[in-house]
Amino acid sequence: MTFEEAAALATRLDAEVGRVIIGQPRVRREILTCLLAGGHCLLRGVPGLAKTLLIKTLAESVNLKFSRIQFTPDLMPSDILGTEVIEDDAAGKRHVRFIPGPVFANIILADEINRTPPRTQAALLEAMQEYQVTVGGVRHALERPLFVLATENPIEQEGTYPLPEAQLDRFMFNVNIEYPDLEDERRILAETTTDADRRAAPVASGAELEAARMLVRALPAASNVVDYALRLTRATRPAESGAPQAVRDWVRWGAGPRAGQALLLGAKSAALIDGRTVPEPEDVTRVALPVLRHRVLVNFQAEADGITPDDVIGKLLGAVRP
Repeated sequence: MTFEEAAALATRLDAEVGRVIIGQPRVRREILTCLLAGGHCLLRGVPGLAKTLLIKTLAESVNLKFSRIQFTPDLMPSDILGTEVIEDDAAGKRHVRFIPGPVFANIILADEINRTPPRTQAALLEAMQEYQVTVGGVRHALERPLFVLATENPIEQEGTYPLPEAQLDRFMFNVNIEYPDLEDERRILAETTTDADRRAAPVASGAELEAARMLVRALPAASNVVDYALRLTRATRPAESGAPQAVRDWVRWGAGPRAGQALLLGAKSAALIDGRTVPEPEDVTRVALPVLRHRVLVNFQAEADGITPDDVIGKLLGAVRP
C-alpha cells in the first residue's frame, strides 16, 4: 500500500463514519487515530452519546467482524474467551472441541468494562496485548487487525471494579466524549427519528486497514519530534529534575515509556490522516491528552484542589514546548 492510498483510506473512513455519527469530530478523529496507530481505546462518556453506534459503524465501514460484550459482575473469562466442550463423534468416541468466544473478532466493544471483576478484565486485556488467548493450556491466535474499544460510565461508580493502572496503560488512548453542541443535537433529533437508512457501507477491507497500520509505523520521525515526545513523557514524573511545578505539586505517579511510544505512533497516525508523510511536534501535542490522561495519577492534594489529570497535562504542555 502506498502512502496516498493509506491517506485516502483514512479520509474515506472518517467520511463514512461521519455520515452516520452526527457531530463529535474530535472523538471520531481520536478514535480513527488510535485505530490506524494499532492501539486500543478507552472511551468515557455518559449513556446515550452513541458510543456503541460509533464503534459498530466503524466496523461496518471496514467490513470486519464486530463483537459487543456487555460486562456484568457475573461475567466469567470463558464467556469472552470461549470454552471447551466434550462431544461424541460418529464412531462414538469422545473428543474435545473449542468453541471460540466473542473475543474472536476484529473490532470489539467492551461495554462498561469496569462492571466486571478483575479476573475477567485481565482475560480481555491479555488478548489485547498478546493477540492470543489460552484455554485449557492451548493457545489460540486472534485475527488481525484487532481493535478493542472499552467504555466506562463516569456517573455510576457503585458496584464497579476500576481498572488498575497497569491495565489502563494497555490502552493507547483514553477518549472523553462530551454532550453534542446545540446544532448537532438538533440534527440528531431531526435526522435519527425518521425511516432513513443510516447504516454505513464498507469503504475498506481488513487487509487494507492492516496495511495502513504497518505504513504508519514505517513513517519516519525527525529527531526533534522524538525528543519532544521523550521530554513530555519524562516531564510527567515528579521526581524528574526538569518536571514543571504543577507536576511536582499535583502528580503522584507519571507516565512510563509506553506513553512515549503512544505519543509517537499517535503523531504518525495524525500526520497520515492529514496527508503528511512526516509527523510534526504539533502532532505530538494534539494526541497528548488522550495518551496521557489515564497515565498521569494525581495525588490527594490535586483531588482536594479540584485538579484533574487534564488540568495537569494542560499546564505540562504550556511548560514543555516543542
